[in-house]
Amino acid sequence: MFENVKMPEGMSPEALEHLMYPKNYGKIEDADGVGVALDEKTGEYVIFYTKLEDELVKDVKFATNGCQDTVVIGSMFTEMIKGNDTDYAQKAVEKIHEKLGKLSAQQQVCADIVFTAFIASLKNKANKDKGADEELHVLKMKESCEIPEEKEQNNEQ
Repeated sequence: MFENVKMPEGMSPEALEHLMYPKNYGKIEDADGVGVALDEKTGEYVIFYTKLEDELVKDVKFATNGCQDTVVIGSMFTEMIKGNDTDYAQKAVEKIHEKLGKLSAQQQVCADIVFTAFIASLKNKANKDKGADEELHVLKMKESCEIPEEKEQNNEQ
């Protein structure tokens, strides 16, 4: 599909595909778990909607107000975990790092916010299973997407 397209440096054809045509973007109305990862400093967030059958991820969608890296990682991650069990999904975090290769400090935070939102959705499901009246579960990010320039430059060396 992208045979005649000059790839941006360091971007794989798979990542470009997910950037141009994100998968699983949107909302699941009757989700079993809804999780939000929030970067309070920038206001960036990722919302994860999971539909589970026992430990199987039957359906998953995400939404974000984040950058293109967040969209690409969210799209790739949801594709990897859909149809697999939650144990596989937790291990998929490592697998997606392998697929993406060396990430800049900012890209690493983008990946972390996606994974954190997924964990928050599982926590929401667990809380509801225990009887909690919780619409969604929010986890605040320790690291911000707003990376100081000198830290970014040191990471690239």
